[in-house]
Amino acid sequence: MAVPGAGDSLNAKSGQAPVAQCIDPTREKLTPAQLQFMRQVELAKWQKRLPQRRTQNILTNLGIRAVVLAIYGYTFYSVSQERFLDELEDEAKAARALALARASGP
Repeated sequence: MAVPGAGDSLNAKSGQAPVAQCIDPTREKLTPAQLQFMRQVELAKWQKRLPQRRTQNILTNLGIRAVVLAIYGYTFYSVSQERFLDELEDEAKAARALALARASGP
């Protein structure tokens, strides 16, 4: 009969796979081989997630650039509208002055 948890893929009582225990390396004395294995596992996880993280970073970068360009473009559009409205106001003043001059002229 096998010892429970020693190579069993499923726990016989609950029918679940064994779960790794959380280890605090600062409190427990670990051998250098165990620390090296922990570093290798962390590096493997990091390398596995790197392409996904890179894609997320690129999408975030593009999103931020799009927002900045939209604000920049809207600012230029607003300034050009103000100039256009100023020109219309100047033309309206000139037209009013001309109409006033014609009305009071003869």
